[in-house]
Amino acid sequence: MKPRKIKDGIYAVGAVDWDRRLFDGLIPLPDGTSYNAYLVKGSEKTALLDTVDPAKRSILFENLSDVHSLDYLIAHHGEQDHSGLTPDILAKYPSAKVVCSPKAKGILTDLLALPEDRFVTVADGQTLSLGDWTFEFVHTPWVHWPETMCTYLREDKILFSCDFFGSHIAQSNLFVTDRGRVYESAKRYFAEIMMPFRTAIQKNLERLGKLEIATIAPSHGPVYGDPRLIMDAYREWTSDKVKNEVVVAYVSMHGSTAAMVDHLVAGLAERGVQVWQFNLTDTDIGKLAVALVDAATIVLATPAVHVGPHPQLAFAVFLANALRPKLKFASVIGSYGWGHKIVDQIAAMIPNLKVELLPPVICRGLPREGDFAAVENLAETIAQKHAALGLD
Repeated sequence: MKPRKIKDGIYAVGAVDWDRRLFDGLIPLPDGTSYNAYLVKGSEKTALLDTVDPAKRSILFENLSDVHSLDYLIAHHGEQDHSGLTPDILAKYPSAKVVCSPKAKGILTDLLALPEDRFVTVADGQTLSLGDWTFEFVHTPWVHWPETMCTYLREDKILFSCDFFGSHIAQSNLFVTDRGRVYESAKRYFAEIMMPFRTAIQKNLERLGKLEIATIAPSHGPVYGDPRLIMDAYREWTSDKVKNEVVVAYVSMHGSTAAMVDHLVAGLAERGVQVWQFNLTDTDIGKLAVALVDAATIVLATPAVHVGPHPQLAFAVFLANALRPKLKFASVIGSYGWGHKIVDQIAAMIPNLKVELLPPVICRGLPREGDFAAVENLAETIAQKHAALGLD
């Protein structure tokens, strides 16, 4: 993409990555992504806000080919997809200074070996003039690293938010056009990256709520001409409210656990509970993460493998513990051959989940009538727990 105009003097100069399908060796990218960098030309000074992933170096430098001088490179976040080309930019523009938070200076120095004299650190609320435009820096720690910050352009009321409000989606349009598609992508981004920092984000949302924001320009995904879409979504996702939903994550080796899962899902559906069922042998972990954003309950279903949970179920448990969703309840169902420690091992793996553990249902071999009755009782218990929270 060539430089794209947001407003007079303000341009998107980043890159769209249509083909990338995995981020950090972990996060699936079914819709690609973008690395957004922004150029702001003031009457006296010029600033570049972030760089792009090093793989897209040629695109950024082509977009900057007509920029002969640069005063500031504003680094919102130390991660490589934003700051990886900082040394290249400083080499191209010898007089440019890196503007960042004090914590970011340490991280950028460690990651990129930048010289001390190229930095200007800014405090929370500090301003920087480009002449006719004024930047105000808003520190947003733990969204999603400790050093992150946003830049607010006071005169035009634009919030350059870096990863905050981002979405991994590749599209040709600069601004949001398909609200539903972008909402889905942004929720996935929140689930996979931001959800562990939900309480920190709540506080930062309150701070940003004091600013008059007309446009949000994130570092991934399209620009929001109507900020209410994404800000209202973040308020909902970070709230303590859950929905009448159950996530059932399972693995079945010989059919016993699958039979119990089928019975549980049918029992929950009969009681009006929405179920999101994931067979972990072929599921998209991003979709599993999205389902965890709103769910009140998770049920983990597994056969015993060397007395513990199946490795793929253990991975899902590890993921849920790392993401720290606002779940209220959890339970375990499954089967074993000669002995097991499934429940104890799973319980030990979820210290970050502030959940009430509901009675598990573990059968030996094939589930029998009594086992299915216990699964039915679990469905009833979950429905009653949800009803007690006022969920319907």
